[in-house]
Amino acid sequence: MTSFVKPRVVAKMVLGREQYEGNGAIVRSELKFLDSFMLLDELSASAHAGFPDHSHRCFETVTYMLEGAFTHEDFVGHKGTIKVGDLQWMTAGQGIVHSEMPAGAGVQHGLQLWVNLSSKDKMIDLRYQEHQENDIPKVEKDGVKATVITGEALGIESPVYTRTPTMYLDFKMEAQAVLHQPIPEGWNAFGYVLEGEASFGTPNSPPVGAHHTLLLSSGNGVSVWNNKPCRFVVIGGQPLNEPVVQHGPFVMNTRQEIVQTIQDYHLGRNGFERANVWHSQISQT
Repeated sequence: MTSFVKPRVVAKMVLGREQYEGNGAIVRSELKFLDSFMLLDELSASAHAGFPDHSHRCFETVTYMLEGAFTHEDFVGHKGTIKVGDLQWMTAGQGIVHSEMPAGAGVQHGLQLWVNLSSKDKMIDLRYQEHQENDIPKVEKDGVKATVITGEALGIESPVYTRTPTMYLDFKMEAQAVLHQPIPEGWNAFGYVLEGEASFGTPNSPPVGAHHTLLLSSGNGVSVWNNKPCRFVVIGGQPLNEPVVQHGPFVMNTRQEIVQTIQDYHLGRNGFERANVWHSQISQT
């Protein structure tokens, strides 16, 4: 049945409903906080929609493209395009203002995960890890294809570094395939179904369809069965076990730190020196 001493099962299931954010972009987002994750968004945007100039502080945004491409530009001059299968792991650290806009015509589709940072890492300098589709390890076995964004799956390990220990796996399963994916015990974990449907935890669990977020119980791994082809991500992380105070795009440990962050942003200091004078080019077109 399963190779796990303590198999994880679905503790809670939520359907992500479409809503508008940014400038006409469509977002499905039902995961709001699961230590150490702040949210997971499924993003869709067409030409002239997207996410014009906005700020972040003290967490990481992880952008993974499923279809099309997004162009990114920030207030220190970093600019690039994230294409299908590419990954951008951005550590906002002490502060960033940036823009994320569709790179072309048609629908641009991807996932963005927000990973919290520990108090000791929150005010580090802005940093990027950017990996093209060919740089991300992939493995196929017994009807299961895994893209190993971070962590390990089917014996393959990702080279992507995570300050907050994180696993992020993209699975495609053929009909009648079975997956047994280890997850470190003590980590929080969840799944998100992108296409098709599958049963998580036990073979007789009700199948879960697209756009559902699955919070997984404690344990040392999750098993997945399916009757039809499906695609989903499994994400897990080591809890920080620290207080969290969030104000929009700012994620701190105390209310006073939030007040300080708002002051820093409006006064252009402590990492936000260019916040009041910079405007992206890509959000003007």
